Amino acid sequence: MVELGLIKLSDGTVLKLRIAIVDVKETGFSPFGGVHLDVKAIGGVATHSVPEELKKAVADRPMAPPEPPRDGWEIIDIVEQQPAMAEEIVDTTKGRFKVTVVAEAVMAARNMKYRSRIGEPIYWVSWVWKISWKPIEGERR
Repeated sequence: MVELGLIKLSDGTVLKLRIAIVDVKETGFSPFGGVHLDVKAIGGVATHSVPEELKKAVADRPMAPPEPPRDGWEIIDIVEQQPAMAEEIVDTTKGRFKVTVVAEAVMAARNMKYRSRIGEPIYWVSWVWKISWKPIEGERR
């Protein structure tokens, strides 16, 4: 199961955050169900909607380089968000577990000196992972 995250910024832009569980490996004991799981996850951010006035403001700006430019960044407030989430069922030596990864944005920045390929300002987001697992009832060993 995967739920798209939405991040509303103070300039009216809405970004989407999508995450995925790439791999889960059992790595020993933990008090959380008797098993420790090493969870590898990835994520990415894209624009969901950008106000037209922001698109117009960067229309004549140069295209952003492949690496993030060093100039022009401003921190922008996150005013509301729905975290992204991914879940996966894994088999372990202690039975089946539901692994949950939740990603929540903690900082955002905007660059109005450049434009993206689709004519929008450039946005950068930092997020944190919350990883948990719990045994599926009736499937413990």
